[in-house]
Amino acid sequence: MDLAPAIGIAGGFAVVIAANVLEGGNPSSLILGPPLLLVFGTTILVSIAGGTMSDAKNIVGSMVRAFTGKVEPASAMIPEIVTLAERARREGLLALEETLTTIDDPFLVKGVTMAIDGTDPEELRDILEAEVHAKRGEDRQAAKFFADAGAYAPTIGIIGTVMGLVHVLENLTTPDELGPLIAGAFVATLWGVTSANVLWLPLSSRLKRLGQLECDRMELAIEGVAAIQAGSNPRIIAQKLTSLLPSRERAEVEAA
Repeated sequence: MDLAPAIGIAGGFAVVIAANVLEGGNPSSLILGPPLLLVFGTTILVSIAGGTMSDAKNIVGSMVRAFTGKVEPASAMIPEIVTLAERARREGLLALEETLTTIDDPFLVKGVTMAIDGTDPEELRDILEAEVHAKRGEDRQAAKFFADAGAYAPTIGIIGTVMGLVHVLENLTTPDELGPLIAGAFVATLWGVTSANVLWLPLSSRLKRLGQLECDRMELAIEGVAAIQAGSNPRIIAQKLTSLLPSRERAEVEAA
């Protein structure tokens, strides 16, 4: 489990509350039921309205993935692919069938299986690349919900503030109540802006990043399987796959 989203989001809310306390405020004055219900409830509902019911069913799963998802770097796959290439070069592609149970990555297993079955190299690449394309679309839609929520939340917070100010104007005859009413009116804007920038938009960025890392692994697996199928030298395969990595990962692999 990657702790980055939990640390960042929980820490962000904690800093907001701490800043309020340091300014002499009372945290309980920020925890008001009506503004919270309006901002979070309406934001989620209108974000659902921007997609389909099928998309809505995946919201909880996407949020869980954003907090708990972890993707191994693409560089971790290179030694495994090189090992497969060495065995295929010595014993032939059919010998790789015995090693499929030891491979953890299901996409790599699928690619190697297709190669063992004698799938045409161009067809194999087309099929695997189509799966990567579908994966990108799925990840893009998952991130879109939270990006939409981040766009809607501040405006909905303003709506809550306007509603609160209308209530203030209705009570001008009772000056003693105006202070708390005005303060409560602006709590909606506070939560709208805070939730957008501390919760919704970071979750969207997190899902985009996870999707990018997974697609990078899949693309590296495609190149590895294609090289194995072509019977390339394992050392050349390692160099080729390493060249596809970001500079930081490439330096770590070369150092190792």
